[in-house]
Amino acid sequence: MSDSSWGAPPPAGQTGYWGPTEGGPVQGGDAPAGPAYDAPAAQQTRPMPIVPDVPAYGGDQDDTRGAARLSGPLFRDEPQPQYGTPPQYGTEPPYGERPSYEPQPPQQQPFEQRPQYGQQQPYGSQPQPPYGTPQPTPAPTPSPIQNPVPMPDAPQQTPAPQKKSAGRDLSAAIGVGVGLGVVIIASLFIVKAVFVGVIAVAVVVGLWELTSRLQERKEIKAPLVPLAVGGAAMVVAGYVRGAEGAWVAMALTALAVLVWRMTEPPEGYLKDVTAGVFAAFYVPFLATFVALMLTADDGPWRVLTFLLLTVVSDTGAYAVGWRFGKHKLAPRISPGKTREGLFGAVSFSMVVGALCMQFLIDGGHWWQGLLLGLAVAASATLGDLGESMIKRDLGIKDMGTLLPGHGGIMDRLDSLLPTAPVVWLLLVLFVGST
Repeated sequence: MSDSSWGAPPPAGQTGYWGPTEGGPVQGGDAPAGPAYDAPAAQQTRPMPIVPDVPAYGGDQDDTRGAARLSGPLFRDEPQPQYGTPPQYGTEPPYGERPSYEPQPPQQQPFEQRPQYGQQQPYGSQPQPPYGTPQPTPAPTPSPIQNPVPMPDAPQQTPAPQKKSAGRDLSAAIGVGVGLGVVIIASLFIVKAVFVGVIAVAVVVGLWELTSRLQERKEIKAPLVPLAVGGAAMVVAGYVRGAEGAWVAMALTALAVLVWRMTEPPEGYLKDVTAGVFAAFYVPFLATFVALMLTADDGPWRVLTFLLLTVVSDTGAYAVGWRFGKHKLAPRISPGKTREGLFGAVSFSMVVGALCMQFLIDGGHWWQGLLLGLAVAASATLGDLGESMIKRDLGIKDMGTLLPGHGGIMDRLDSLLPTAPVVWLLLVLFVGST
């Protein structure tokens, strides 16, 4: 197709002329269907560039064969205009002519939207960029609301203030406390030996709770049998033989613990016997001082004074601390204890101590009761903190569940045990041992 006059006006009398082909012009009825350019339109066309021959199948352009075929003029719905030639919609190539596989430029704008050659654009219109220039992406339109005003939150319902909780079943605790008080007072003033038996039973149960918790939480196997027998014997020896008998029973109990543990493998021997000696001193030996107070002529009243002062100290600390407590006393040991509660314990104990020394103890004076109450408040608080240290080390809240509302026996003996030797010593100093 080297004829440069392709697109010239057709010869006269040859309607439907399409153009020259390799085999000559196609005329008349042999022309394919479709519109043809008339003479005025043909005069404005430009020469058609030479279309190269299609390479044979398997050549270097095999990879683009499919893409070229899809973009060629064989498809009516995707006409591709030639360079510099207006698009011809609905035209088809002549019969027998091969389609062009020359790569086509990107889709241009519609012909009617582009200005004609040499035609100026109207004033104020945006000039068209050159062909092939990438169009800039328009900037996003800013939102008309630059600083939106936040909507007010919906009103939330204020939770009702919760009442302070005592942390335990108060009714059960009061009931158990009253029942224990009746048993203790009845045995104390009727037969002293019965009260000694009550002390021995409390000691044995306390030792069982302590050794059980040590084995469960720390895998410490303190021998319970020599502890229980020696503890009960220690209380009886203190009541019968006095302080000397208590010391002898304590030494024999410790020796029995060492020997009893030898019947088992040596692994853990040291920690087991150490825990056993500690348990013998902490529970039965300190409880023996209650039996020592009982040996005096006014022994039941001394024991009653000891019990009243200890209970009042705990009650005053609980009541004042629960109502007014705001400053922690020992948060790492016992977060529930407050300085205000300690002040309540001291105040209540001193008042009750003065009354007891004045009216219950033979030869006592009220000012001695003030000192006695102060000492009891201090020892009871320290005993409670010491028990809390043990329970925190074991990772438990109570030593047992035998007493509803209180926990176990050891949870009630925590302040009584360290207070017993303090009261015994002060009473001996104030009024003597008989």
